[in-house]
Amino acid sequence: MNNSQNPLHGAPPIYPVIESTACLGRHLARRLVEIGVSDIFTVPGDFNLILLDHLINEPGINNVGCCNEINAGYAAEGYARWKGVGAVVVTFTVGGLSVINSIAGAYSENLPVICIVGGPNSNDFGTNRILHHTIGIPDFSQEFRCFQTVTCFQAIINHLEDAHELVDRAISTCLSESKPVYISVSCNIAHTIHPSFTRSTIPYAIKTTVSNKTSLEAAVDASVKFLNTCAKPVLVGGPKLRLGKAKDAFVKLVEACGYAYATMPSAKGQVIETHPHFLGTYWGAVSSPYCLEIVESADAYIFVGPIFNDYSSVGYSLLLKKQHMIVVNVDRVFVCGKAEFGCVLMKDFVELLAQKITPNPNSYENFKRIYIPDGVLPTSEAGSPLRVNILFKHIQGMLSGDTAILAETGDSWFNCQRLKLPEGCGYEFEMQYGSIGWSVGALLGYAQALKGIKRVIACIGDGSFQVTCQDISTMIRQEQNSIIFLINNGGYTIEVEIHDGPYNVIKNWNYTGFVEAIHNGEGKLFTAKVTTEAELIPAIATAMGAQKDSLCFIEIICHKDDTSKELLEWGSRVSAANGRPPTSFT
Repeated sequence: MNNSQNPLHGAPPIYPVIESTACLGRHLARRLVEIGVSDIFTVPGDFNLILLDHLINEPGINNVGCCNEINAGYAAEGYARWKGVGAVVVTFTVGGLSVINSIAGAYSENLPVICIVGGPNSNDFGTNRILHHTIGIPDFSQEFRCFQTVTCFQAIINHLEDAHELVDRAISTCLSESKPVYISVSCNIAHTIHPSFTRSTIPYAIKTTVSNKTSLEAAVDASVKFLNTCAKPVLVGGPKLRLGKAKDAFVKLVEACGYAYATMPSAKGQVIETHPHFLGTYWGAVSSPYCLEIVESADAYIFVGPIFNDYSSVGYSLLLKKQHMIVVNVDRVFVCGKAEFGCVLMKDFVELLAQKITPNPNSYENFKRIYIPDGVLPTSEAGSPLRVNILFKHIQGMLSGDTAILAETGDSWFNCQRLKLPEGCGYEFEMQYGSIGWSVGALLGYAQALKGIKRVIACIGDGSFQVTCQDISTMIRQEQNSIIFLINNGGYTIEVEIHDGPYNVIKNWNYTGFVEAIHNGEGKLFTAKVTTEAELIPAIATAMGAQKDSLCFIEIICHKDDTSKELLEWGSRVSAANGRPPTSFT
């Protein structure tokens, strides 16, 4: 809902964009609309107020006012996961340094987020003046220098002569690099008329790259030559499939090759799971049943868009052989650790490989021979405490092509990996950066992008929720209808399984009472506190039925040691990797 439509606020004036009033603020607003940003996530401050006036008065832009900057940044990141780009607007330094953690997360996850900061008056640059919202020295570059390492382009706009060019370069770089950018706009120039800003925005080009045809064909030929000598090759999709815009191409390769195929954990949702040759998640020692054995016993594996870090490799414990591996990155291909082919785009390589590959179903046939279906969960006895695996059995039943899953850092990573996604069901989580508390802000942005398209189901631990819980209020204000399962097990369970200590225990809250207090009788909200399966079933039925248009918050009370077996194994291996002694140089 735009502020102009909100009965709780006075309607701000809407100024028509005409030649004589065209200015930087309106230009920036129109550019955001042009690239598909219809919601901006904001926290006001005196340096950005005039700029905000122009942004929210632009037809097609809805202002989503957030409770704090880190959540606003997380929301823009979550929004970008579906929309392809997001935008956050904060004030100088005190706001910029608060949002920087979420911008760093977007950078690590290869998500295009435009971070707009209302900056100091242009007359103050180069003077000896001390400004508020700074660290008390007349050097205004601190914020800029901090953003240099977590954005791919930085623009400080404190005069109008090149403002048009800087805005367009920032936005085009954001989209072409799929990374965040930083734009600082001096507070006194956002509304200043300048001849470079016209009634109709001037078209601009976004840099595009193409594959080197010779290198592409050589990479495919070398890969096919190797694969055709192998008995049981497999295919694995990685998280950079989104960055490489190769999800559809990957489906073509799945159909063409006949291999058994899997997804890396952070690529869940990027890889189709309804094909019969799908193995599940390849995650080393915590892989889906029988997936590890098929992948690591293969004599060839194609990894498309992988990220191998200590988390995805379970403490560097994968048993993969470089000489058996084809690695397809966003713009280059490595074949068996011997040959590297540059200027080869992922999408082009995967599509051409699908055309030339010889089908080989042997790895899938091996999987069928050894596979034994999962056992049936024991039923809950009347009145017995609710187990987490029972909860996720019921969440599985809620999924369809009209839903999406969002999983917070913690045991939800592992429990949600077990979910079998129907075709069209979305899935998001933040594994590379792994910021505890990410999910509340990300849910706000993701659900805003998906409003009217899919209903989001979020699985959030109590420890994570306490970090960023305030923007539940923004979800209610924006009339979102997500379903939040708050898993209350008394602390930071993922940290417990890596290394336990008293610092992992948190103060218990009355979470449903907290959310009801935020609701305060305004908007649509349904809450339930659940301790048994008998209580869970009607709570889900209400959330999916009578309260389908409400934000639904279901608190799950469970035992502090009720964790997935995968977390227990993963935690011990990551702990071992963290605890490696220093290398001796003597």
